[in-house]
Amino acid sequence: MILDKIINKRIERYQSELLEKYCDEVESMYRKMRGWRHDYHNHIQALQASMALGKYDEVSRYLADLNDDLTNVDTVIKTGRVMVDAILNGKLNIAAQNEIPVNAKAKIPDRTPASDIDLCVIIGNLLDNAIEENKRLSPEKRFIRVYIGRKNTQFYLSVTNAAGKKQPKIGSVFDTSKGVEHGFGLRRVESVVKKYGGYFSADSEDGGFTAEILIPLTDEDRS
Repeated sequence: MILDKIINKRIERYQSELLEKYCDEVESMYRKMRGWRHDYHNHIQALQASMALGKYDEVSRYLADLNDDLTNVDTVIKTGRVMVDAILNGKLNIAAQNEIPVNAKAKIPDRTPASDIDLCVIIGNLLDNAIEENKRLSPEKRFIRVYIGRKNTQFYLSVTNAAGKKQPKIGSVFDTSKGVEHGFGLRRVESVVKKYGGYFSADSEDGGFTAEILIPLTDEDRS
């Protein structure tokens, strides 16, 4: 009983720190969006001035730069849950800042039993690990693929990322040099998934790492 209380307190503290960290990341993304909107009129005036002077090549380059900037700011995925949207898009913003290409498709099915906090813990941990692993690689080798959706009567989530050498597995835990927090993060994911009677799988190979999750949807959504 005492051990359970200690573990629960550690989990609560960990989740609180995790969510505080994610809120900071999302706020950073929103500040960037507000900054771009604030500069919008300045961009228009600069383009109009260049057009008036007939500097069309300059206008073309300027528009290309604006397009790249807007693409980085406006990468917004809507899963159907606001809190999850904030975490997921915050992580995508961090990946972009670290020159990590991301291919993401995410829509949380109706009747998914996992709470917003638990989904944020799952997604946050897996993407944190994916980003950290990518940062160890040269830019041309980096990638992250995210899929969240429905698979038959299950909520399904998959995160695949570029990685270095294959990590040896000891029981259900990977032997990693990334420290205690990395291993604790994967254990937290597994613990949350098991709480909902789900299945968690992680596979490491040379060049890549994949985590998959299946959680049964509630009965009403299966009919």
